[in-house]
Amino acid sequence: MLNLKSLGPGLLYAAAAIGVSHLVQSTRAGADFGLQLIFAVIIANLVKYPIFKVGPAYTAVTGKSLLEGYQKSGKVVLPIFYLMTLLTMFSVQAAVTVVTAGLALNIFGLDLSAAQMTLVLLIISSVILLIGKYNILDNFIKLIVIILTITTVASVISAWFGTFPKPLPPISFDISNSTHLFFLVALVGWMPAPMDVPIWHSMWTLEKGKLEKLTPKETIRDFQIGFIGTAILACCFLALGHLVMYRSGISFAPQAARFAGQLIELYSRALGDWSKPLISIAAFTTMFSTTLTCLDAFPRILAEADRITFKKSKTYILWLITLTLGAYLLVELFLQSMRAFVDFATTLSFVVGPIYAYFNYKILTSSEIPKQFRGAKWELYLFKVGLIFLSFFALYYLLLKFFL
Repeated sequence: MLNLKSLGPGLLYAAAAIGVSHLVQSTRAGADFGLQLIFAVIIANLVKYPIFKVGPAYTAVTGKSLLEGYQKSGKVVLPIFYLMTLLTMFSVQAAVTVVTAGLALNIFGLDLSAAQMTLVLLIISSVILLIGKYNILDNFIKLIVIILTITTVASVISAWFGTFPKPLPPISFDISNSTHLFFLVALVGWMPAPMDVPIWHSMWTLEKGKLEKLTPKETIRDFQIGFIGTAILACCFLALGHLVMYRSGISFAPQAARFAGQLIELYSRALGDWSKPLISIAAFTTMFSTTLTCLDAFPRILAEADRITFKKSKTYILWLITLTLGAYLLVELFLQSMRAFVDFATTLSFVVGPIYAYFNYKILTSSEIPKQFRGAKWELYLFKVGLIFLSFFALYYLLLKFFL
């Protein structure tokens, strides 16, 4: 029988994943291409399953963070981790927060710019993390993920039996079309989440262990519930975009506030006007939870890396302030299109993804993880296939982007 108290890190993972990759990218995929990219979503989740599983599995078995495992893999691994994290964290945090800001501006009708609303949300989130730390994340996220799951599934079912005009001819996805390919890369880049999320998951598992002792089996089950649930929801969001917006002549606006309004309208057209308040709250709280989890995760993993590398144990607050200021400045100085901003962040995560996948494979096959906790043979084969797939696709994208 499932012990609900044992759930926690898996749902934090779900909250981080459901944000931009689901609410924004999956819905856009359905709206622009119908169901044509659903196989890309399924494959991306499938090949990343064993890669993402390493984080909680390693921590559950060894009682150590995944970063400690990285350190044992070679002297250059942690410096590479620092570099990749510093390259991606500001754009990732800025992207998720500006989407949340767009929802807040649309729902509450505030007379603020997207950058100003972003700063307000970052400050509020920082205060929450400094006061409540892991406890507030653990308790807050469970409710939010459940609410969004119910409303999303209900919306898809309602839209499936609804009638929406389809005046335009179908749009065929063409991988030789650079615009289509670049969107596919952006979609897969965060599907179901950025590739450094296993490190986040590892740290959350450590924090959960301080509150309640869990067995490796319970930890893996928590991960599987979060991972499989988010994969199903990704397909639901894509289906919702397909059912309501595909061939309708309506496309998502690049501005954060207008995009948020369209997203809420998407749900209300499927469920009815009565659902607008509920959907507005669910969408905002989901994106806010993503903002909160990302803002906690980056400083947490960097502080852990500092502890391992420099024997400094209290740099969390410093990294939190750095990330808050950096994300705000990125939005203030460079935000022109929310859609382009999100695509940039997701694409950057995709390009560095194979490096994280390789690090995780070395951990999984190391002597620290007993064979019974490495997964079935098919998982190991799938891991290798995923590593090859991600590497080839990233290389192909870079060649097309810069050399062809």
